[in-house]
Amino acid sequence: MFHLDTLTRRLRDHLAEVRQQARDHGDAGYTTETVLITALLAILALTVVGIIAAKVLGKAKGLDLG
Repeated sequence: MFHLDTLTRRLRDHLAEVRQQARDHGDAGYTTETVLITALLAILALTVVGIIAAKVLGKAKGLDLG
């Protein structure tokens, strides 16, 4: 199981590698950077939706309909 520090370090290393490749290949890095940012935003959005869904379901289960 990864620790958060390990995951953060690996992500930072990967982003540094992607940036270096972008510098080496000119405009090719723009697409890669866009894809990475889009993926991170999608992960963030799914996390927020999951948290909201969990809270809504928790409230719904707590209702007394009888």
